[in-house]
Amino acid sequence: MTLVLRILYRLRKVYQFIIHPINLGVRVMLIQDGKVLLVRHVYQDGWFMPGGGMKRRETLEQAARRECHEEAGVEMQRIGLFGIFFNYSEWKSDHIALFFSEDFTMTDKKDGEIAEKKFFALDDLPEALGSGHRRRLQEYQAGIKQIQHGVW
Repeated sequence: MTLVLRILYRLRKVYQFIIHPINLGVRVMLIQDGKVLLVRHVYQDGWFMPGGGMKRRETLEQAARRECHEEAGVEMQRIGLFGIFFNYSEWKSDHIALFFSEDFTMTDKKDGEIAEKKFFALDDLPEALGSGHRRRLQEYQAGIKQIQHGVW
């Protein structure tokens, strides 16, 4: 089943490149007690902040709340915008709205696309963390909590 999901994930990337050359998505830094909650997908290697693409008639905040609930079983009370970033790697033209929340609760909700969710200390992040995710978490740890923009 994992192989099928990986193949479908790759096919979706090709489809998006051809049909939807510009993508808008969300990610969320979920921080509590000096730790960040990260997820590992079944179809993609590495650890990531919860997030994904927007749906029709959805605001950025609604998308962030939905993705956190779907991928991590998280209900956020307060949420803030950290910044807007872009990623042009792998033929993409992705634009990412990054939110953060320090006020959330977790449920036991399971998602078929998530292999694992886990808290990591901000000063001991996993090796298999995407470089954009690592940069944003380092900025957060350095005390940056304002709207910014740049390369993911």
